[in-house]
This record gives sequence, structure tokens and C-alpha cells, in this order.
Amino acid sequence: MRILIVEDDAALARGLTASLKLAGYAVDHVASGEEAARLERAEPYGLVVLDLGLPDLSGFEVLTRIRRRGSTVPVMILTAREAVADRVKGLDLGADDYLLKPFDPAEFEARVRALMRRGQGTPVPELVCGGLRYDRSTATVTLNGRVLDLRKRELAVLEGLITRAGKVVPKDRLAGEVFGFDEPVAPNAIELYVARLRKKLEPDGPQIRTIRGLGYLMEVT
Repeated sequence: MRILIVEDDAALARGLTASLKLAGYAVDHVASGEEAARLERAEPYGLVVLDLGLPDLSGFEVLTRIRRRGSTVPVMILTAREAVADRVKGLDLGADDYLLKPFDPAEFEARVRALMRRGQGTPVPELVCGGLRYDRSTATVTLNGRVLDLRKRELAVLEGLITRAGKVVPKDRLAGEVFGFDEPVAPNAIELYVARLRKKLEPDGPQIRTIRGLGYLMEVT
């Protein structure tokens, strides 16, 4: 899934981006509130990590714009402000979580996982489709008891499909969740990862069907 980090502290942003990419997420980073509001309108993010102290718009204004247009994307606020009034304001404006700086990276990643699950309507960490099980808390995939060795992109494609099992997932939507906006994407990249995933699900895993002109569908078994 894809995450937007809105943070003007370059060192912190690099650290957060690196840790989330290592966890298998596609990550975009901007340091401007205006750019954040524009990107959130245009891209299929599963989570926005939002600093309050931005150089143009405040994080509160960015959050207000996101919620005013009806977006329900989960938003985690990061801030060094300890005042209870600021926390109350952020939550009242529609934030889903609030994390004070400095924070422990492990706690940050755990909160990210929880918000991503909540945003997808799946509060439990394990996703199941027939004999296929994906534990998002450990990034472990098993098929009828055996562990599958999936690379990060394959895992991201799997998550995009298994969370919508039985439904068609448009190719462009899948690509938007797997790749960040600054990552080069080959024209056949999604086809390649889907093909690799199919091979690893053979012979007893759920089928991934190509719905010509529409996208991909993981059959419910």
C-alpha cells in the first residue's frame, strides 16, 4: 500500500521513508502543505503521515482540506507540540492518530500498520483467501501451511488483491498502490509481478484472473 509523508524535517523524512519502504510500503514524501493537499486529491493513498509545523499551510489546514472534500484516508499527525489543546484540535478535525516527537520507530511502524488495517476495513492483521494467509504484522504469507517467499513488490501486489478478493482491481489503481510517484515504472511492471505471484501460488492457491481491459481479480476459494 502507498503512504504519503508530509514532513519538512529532511532527516526525519528520510528515516521514516526508509523504514516504511523496508517494511514493504510505497512511500511519497513532500515538505509542503499545498503539495500534500494536491497529491492527496490525486493519488490512492492508504495513509497520510502529517507534520503540523509546515512552512506554508499548517498541518491543521491540510487536514481540514482533506476532510472537507470527503476523504476518509487515515491521517496520523506527527508533532513536537505537547499541548493537550493541539491534540484535541487535531482529533476534532478528523485525525485518526497523534504521535509526539521524538518517538520510537517500532511504535511508529505499529501505529502505521494499525491505521492501514483500519483504513481498509480490516481491523485484524491477518488476511485470508482460502488456504492463503497473509499476516501483515509480520509480513508472512503462507499457503496451506507452507511459507511463501515473496519479494516486496510481489507482497504489495498480493495485498492489493487479497484485500479486495472477489473484486476487480484496476491495473492503474494497483500500480498506484505499489509504486511511489518518483519511482520509474516499466509499462509491463504490474503484469510481471502478477505473473510471478501466480507461479508462487501454483498449484493449490487462489487464481488471479486477468479481466481484459479492466484489471485483475483474485478468486475467492
